Amino acid sequence: MFLDWCELLGKLKRSSNLIGDTNPGILQAYRDLTAAQGSNGALDTKTRELIALAVAVTTRCDGCISAHAAAAVHAGATRAEVSDALGTAIALNAGAAYVYSLHAMEAIQSLTQVGSNGG
Repeated sequence: MFLDWCELLGKLKRSSNLIGDTNPGILQAYRDLTAAQGSNGALDTKTRELIALAVAVTTRCDGCISAHAAAAVHAGATRAEVSDALGTAIALNAGAAYVYSLHAMEAIQSLTQVGSNGG
């Protein structure tokens, strides 16, 4: 197992005051943002958690993975649904790597031209 996800989730919950004690406004703003998420009712909780889990993977946030995995389970997400959502994250990461590879190639091309022009 990579991590003890239950332990990580518990640590995150217990640690919130590390910031909240010295910067209560930012902690409250984060809580308000989280509470407002989904407030228009267009997506159900399970769908939002599947999206959040996929985003957590793309941002490589273990704490986010633990929180949204727990919430997805609580919302009734099946392993098949989670796997499908994570497949989207995998495809997006591959796509993003491709797009940014094009950026890198363009940078190389531009900088090569500048270098050959004495720039």
